[in-house]
Parts: sequence; structure tokens; C-alpha cells
Amino acid sequence: MMRAVWLREFGGPEVLTPGVAPDPEPGPGQVLIAVAHANLTFVETQFRATGLGPFTTALPMIPGNGVGGTVTAVGPGTDPAWTGRRVISSTGGSGGYAELATAPADGLYEVPDGLALDAATALLADGRTARLLLETAAPAPGERVLVLAAAGGVGTLLVQLATAAGAHVLAAAGGPRKTALAAELGAATTADYRQPDWTAPLAPVDLVLDGVGGPLGRAAADLLRPGGRLLSYGLAGGSWTDLPPAEAAARDLTVLTLRPTPERMRAATAHVLAEAAAHRLRPVVGRRFPLERAADAHRAIEARDTLGKTLLDVQI
Repeated sequence: MMRAVWLREFGGPEVLTPGVAPDPEPGPGQVLIAVAHANLTFVETQFRATGLGPFTTALPMIPGNGVGGTVTAVGPGTDPAWTGRRVISSTGGSGGYAELATAPADGLYEVPDGLALDAATALLADGRTARLLLETAAPAPGERVLVLAAAGGVGTLLVQLATAAGAHVLAAAGGPRKTALAAELGAATTADYRQPDWTAPLAPVDLVLDGVGGPLGRAAADLLRPGGRLLSYGLAGGSWTDLPPAEAAARDLTVLTLRPTPERMRAATAHVLAEAAAHRLRPVVGRRFPLERAADAHRAIEARDTLGKTLLDVQI
């Protein structure tokens, strides 16, 4: 029997309860991973609370969609050469908050030499998202690029990637601790959007990378110059940014959409892993909790009391 965290009903963080579960066995085309770190996302907190989201809703379940660890066994039809390799992988929507997890072999990414496993795990979801956002928006050197939620998992990577692309990065985040981190990562200008006049030092803006939505996303869209672009990829503020098509047309604004394909997602993940291994990209792990404290990890994420990525440390 392995240690695991169970979700038996939807609700507050307290519904995540530590316990034990039978050791899983890899099926055809799968591997078994000894989990060192589980990658937490804001979407997982929403799913835990409401049951809504991209994951299975069959309860009870072991949540967790992203893990980093070492392959300990392979299922039928799976290349045995995976055994012993350090990997990161999505699990398919469940099973990650545990000592052992199964994952499809065709979704594995081998962790490059020189890159710590926790850093690689922190890049699993957010790294590919950040890379795909930059590919889609394609900021030109010198363009003024506003990153909302710049101290979050995706935001910290966007600040670095956009800076490396030659953009003039404007970073907005909630509180001085978060704006200081954005500046440390390369943002030329920062703004604390907890302050009423937070937009004052930012205009004009060529591109908004919006992971927040709601009123903050709308305020950011108001900063766009004619010909500017808006790319929204999250709704931590409770709703998508409201920019009606008629207004966008009248202001000569382009609303971009992220349309990842499996091939692009795989290439983006490989790219950020290589950049991090070469010390050109720094994944920020701001909070980490032992497996049994998954509920506390969810509380911290929901309280916006985190910087960068939050991990569960399963094996150290």
C-alpha cells in the first residue's frame, strides 16, 4: 500500500484527506512512476471545490495531473528502456497526489541532465503554456508587453521569455513581494494591481498577456494602443476579460487565441526543459508542502499566498 491523498467529496481544502491506496500497476503502453513531486495548478483547486473542469468527476479519487519522478516499471508493450529514467508527465487527470502513479509512455518527457527534478516538475504545465503564449503573440523586440499575474507559475516564466525575446516587459502582480520578484526576473517596469492607480505607469501597451481576466484584465485591455493585441489564457479573476468584438474593431485591436496542438505542446515542453537545463530559464518554486499537507497547499494557492509554482514533495 502507498501513501496518497483522497478526494471523496467536493468542497473546501479540508476534503483532501491523506490515507493509503493500493499500489497501481502500469497497463499496456503505460509506465509506473515513483513520484518525487506533484505539480499543483489553480485548475485543480477549482475542480476540488466544484467538480468542474477537465478532470474525471468519479469519486472517490486521488487527484493530481502532473508528476515528476523516476520510472520504476513498464506495462505491456512499453519500451523497457524507460525504466530508471527521471521523467515528468501528466497522469491523465488523476492519481498524482501519491507515492506511485501511472502515466502513458507516449506522454513522458525525460528530464535533461543538469536539471533538478523539482524544477522540471514546476515546468510541466506552466512552461509549455508560457512558451506557446509567446509563440502565439510573437512580441517584436522593443514592444511593450504587459504580463498580468507576473509572479505566478506562468507569469514568472512569461516575464523571462518575453525579456529574452527583446520585449520591454511590464509586470503587474498583487503586492510588493510579487512585484519585486517580477523585477528580479527581468521586468523593466512593475505595478501592484492592489493599488487603485496601478495602471498609471504602464500605458501605452502593445501586447497584454492576461492570465487573470475579470476587472483586472479589462483594465489592462484599456491600456492597449491602436493596433495592440490581447491574449487571454486564464480567469483567476472569475471571468474572461470582456472586450467586445465591436470595441476591438473600433480600437483596431486583435484578440488572439491560444490553439495548441499535441505536437506544439510537446515541442514547447521540450524547449523550456532545455532552456532551464542551460540556465537560461528559471522556474520559481515558491511554496512546497509534504504530500500529507495537500489541503494546506490548496489553501495557499486559493489565498494568492504563493510565488511561482507550488509543489507537493512526495519523496525527498
